[in-house]
Amino acid sequence: MSSPSPRALAWHRRGAAFAAGWREFARQRSGLVGLVLLVVIVLLAVLAPVLSDRDGLDVTKATGGRLESPSGEFWLGTDRPGRSVLLLTWWSARVSLSVGFTATLLSVGIGTVIGILAAHFGRWVSAGLMRLTDFFLVLPSLVLAIALSTVLERGIGTIILAIGLTSWPAAARLVRAQTLTIEARPYIERARALGGGHLHVIGKHVLPAVLPLVFVNTTLAVGSAIVAESTLSFLGLGDPDPMRPSWGSMLRSAWLDSAIIAGAWWYLLPPGIAIGIVVLAFTMVGRALEGVLNPRLREG
Repeated sequence: MSSPSPRALAWHRRGAAFAAGWREFARQRSGLVGLVLLVVIVLLAVLAPVLSDRDGLDVTKATGGRLESPSGEFWLGTDRPGRSVLLLTWWSARVSLSVGFTATLLSVGIGTVIGILAAHFGRWVSAGLMRLTDFFLVLPSLVLAIALSTVLERGIGTIILAIGLTSWPAAARLVRAQTLTIEARPYIERARALGGGHLHVIGKHVLPAVLPLVFVNTTLAVGSAIVAESTLSFLGLGDPDPMRPSWGSMLRSAWLDSAIIAGAWWYLLPPGIAIGIVVLAFTMVGRALEGVLNPRLREG
């Protein structure tokens, strides 16, 4: 009977490591609660076109009255044009989540590349990249994002670009520190001694060791990106298309329609609560993953 191939052994080790990590994650109830919340919210957002009618977002086809309170027909009441607040909150999840995920992937991707390059090459490359990182780090990210959103054409793409280009420095510094730790290990020296080039060392050794930290940072950063998107949309810099609402644009509409003065709490609370729940869920999952991937945190 032939022995398993190295590839099969590698996949077996990865599967065993994943199973061990999942068991450790499952022991943390807060992480499980956050994961369940995220799965439910993401599924509802993805299935919104199947389970609901998008035409209800059109102000010309609104069937409700002006700022109707919650009822059997409209569970969360209506806005000023008569649209269902529940439907608006539901469809807004698609925009807010997509912007949060995409902007986070952009920012973490930029930060990971810059952090690895700065740590791996060192000297003038590290000095130049770190000075660039420090420059973006000291600038107020929200102010810079507002400036970019003002200069560029309004839309979801601009929001994603503004958040992604202003929130990468923290990831870059974190990845750089982790890369320096990894490159000081003996097996990196052996790889270089055996003729491994820059691409081999980074691709085969550094990047796989950094990815767990990147994954945790991505999970924690999505919540911040959603808050940033909501802030920009509330300031009127979001997508102008009323058929593509977000939680931030809902809060702006409620403010412009004087929902507080009118006593229409059902118009103001749902998007704010949705933002709070999603950010809390991502934070719970991220902290649980930190405990799984960093044994020293579990011991503490």
